[in-house]
Amino acid sequence: QVQLVESGGGLVQAGGSLRLSCAASGSIFLNNAMNWYRQAPGKQRELVAAITSGGSTNYADSVKGRFTISRTNQKNAVNLQMNSLKPEDTAVYYCNVVLFGNNYWGRGTQVTVSS
Repeated sequence: QVQLVESGGGLVQAGGSLRLSCAASGSIFLNNAMNWYRQAPGKQRELVAAITSGGSTNYADSVKGRFTISRTNQKNAVNLQMNSLKPEDTAVYYCNVVLFGNNYWGRGTQVTVSS
């Protein structure tokens, strides 16, 4: 069974920081790339950051230099450290994994950045 559970969202002022975490089923976490997406009201869901099983990372241009994705192997968790947050970062953030061509999603965590 695929389980992804996000945590760590909240309300923060512009310039502040938040750390999101996604707890994944063990078998999923160890062998697959993990992704963070976000969806703002009225907009399409977009890829924010990705990390492979080997630790290679990739970021959307809009978050490069501000966000850092990482894995905590002991906890089967993938994290997203978000610094220098901007109001345009406001969105629901989702953890994602692709298994055998199928997308699996967590329920999401709300991030709201006030100006």
